[in-house]
Amino acid sequence: MRHYLPIFGALLSGALGVLAFSPFGYWPFAVVSLFGLYAVTQKQPHRQAAKRGFIWAMGLYLPGLWWIHNSMTIFGGLPLWAAFLLVALLAAYLSLYTAAAVWLAQRLVPTPRWRALLVLPALLILADWLRGWVLTGFPWLWFGYSQLDGPLAGLAPIIGVQGISWLLTFSAAALWLGVRRNSRWFWWPGLGALMLWAAAFATNYIQWVTPTQSSRFALVQGNIEQSLKWVPGQLELSLERYMTLTLPERQADVVIWPESALPASEQQLAPWLQQVDLLMRERNQSLVTGLVSQPSSGDVYNSVITLGKNVIPYELEHSNRYYKQHLVPVGEFMPFGDLLRPLAPFFNLPMSSFSRGASGQSDLTAAGRQLSVAICYEVAFPSLVRNNMKPDTDYLLTLSNDTWFGQSIGPWQHQQIARMRALELGRPLIRATNNGVTLITDEKGRVMSSLPQFESGVLNAQVMGMTGLTPYARFGSTPLLAWLLISGLFGATQGRRQHRGRQRKLAAKENLRVKARS
Repeated sequence: MRHYLPIFGALLSGALGVLAFSPFGYWPFAVVSLFGLYAVTQKQPHRQAAKRGFIWAMGLYLPGLWWIHNSMTIFGGLPLWAAFLLVALLAAYLSLYTAAAVWLAQRLVPTPRWRALLVLPALLILADWLRGWVLTGFPWLWFGYSQLDGPLAGLAPIIGVQGISWLLTFSAAALWLGVRRNSRWFWWPGLGALMLWAAAFATNYIQWVTPTQSSRFALVQGNIEQSLKWVPGQLELSLERYMTLTLPERQADVVIWPESALPASEQQLAPWLQQVDLLMRERNQSLVTGLVSQPSSGDVYNSVITLGKNVIPYELEHSNRYYKQHLVPVGEFMPFGDLLRPLAPFFNLPMSSFSRGASGQSDLTAAGRQLSVAICYEVAFPSLVRNNMKPDTDYLLTLSNDTWFGQSIGPWQHQQIARMRALELGRPLIRATNNGVTLITDEKGRVMSSLPQFESGVLNAQVMGMTGLTPYARFGSTPLLAWLLISGLFGATQGRRQHRGRQRKLAAKENLRVKARS
């Protein structure tokens, strides 16, 4: 039984990390979970430590990402056991990065102090970064997101969400060193961690950007069932619902409809869109909507277009639009599609053959304001959202459709990620969804107003635009990566030097014993 206690402890401490994220929001559990990672790995040989690091990560990712199964079982036609297997395979793949970071740290630095304090934190953050890049990336459950409403939030506009992740990991290391027996060396890193937390808390009061002009937004949440959305005959009902909810909103400067609000291609809807464009001009309003577009090139894009005030008259392929750049594997494009599509309905989901939009697309113009767009999954990629934003951007806009994931924690994790982009870049966030979580934040990611999930309705808010650039908007992750490199190399050098010193002392003591015996 005792043999299984470390495995149980690794799984439990990993799972506790899920409670740090939305919708639970118990942010101290981030440090608790990371402390558990240190406790189960740092006294072990490198292979055993890597195995326990893998188990810890499985404890985090399997329950933390279980919400994905809804899209597989409800809409993909897979039995629950098959969905569990696929989510477990995804969790295992993501866990390999944590295991590799732990293994490499143990191999590089034999002694625990510098390894725990500087080397492993650097490697864990680099593992997160790789996890968000390799094979198009899956940058989910980064611990820095858990601090959006915590004392470390002020660091996000300076060094981004992963800078917060590093400080949490460093703090867990200092705590682990502190509870070890005879660890007098703890006081320096412990004091350093407390000073960093105090400095981070103080940064919450820095205002990096300045107000410009306000606009009134009306976000329309249609709440149309995903299973009905693409059914023949549903199109007219969808158009009627969105127009019915929109027409009373005469006070809004900009009306926002969510991702793929219209279940037909732009080319099919072109005459209707021209009529809506004329209507919005008469009402002195702009309308932003998500829809599918198939221009003359023959490619299919997940897109956002603008109609009405301060926009060129609508025509097919007009320039005031955005094409999604970062697509969802399986959901929007199918790797090895010819092999996988015949296997199960899940691999043949509706609209799973999109093309990628180009990088460097212009902001959308709506009612004289500049909106930087990210569609759904794109908002999880900090560098993409940062690169999309321009110096004269007034607002961040993200359109999403989380209907695929039902009544799960997935949409809540997603909105937390989106809000972090507002905090990092110092811009209010406008987030319109089909069935929640529809919300508007200020430039610090604080929710100004929101709509309940699974209800149709309209969210109205007067939102102040912002100008200016946060340090993160100017420099991105470059300062953090430099720090990870410097601190990791310094910790590795010091740790190996300390190990060699110990080896020399042990060798000298052994020589003295041999001489004494002789």
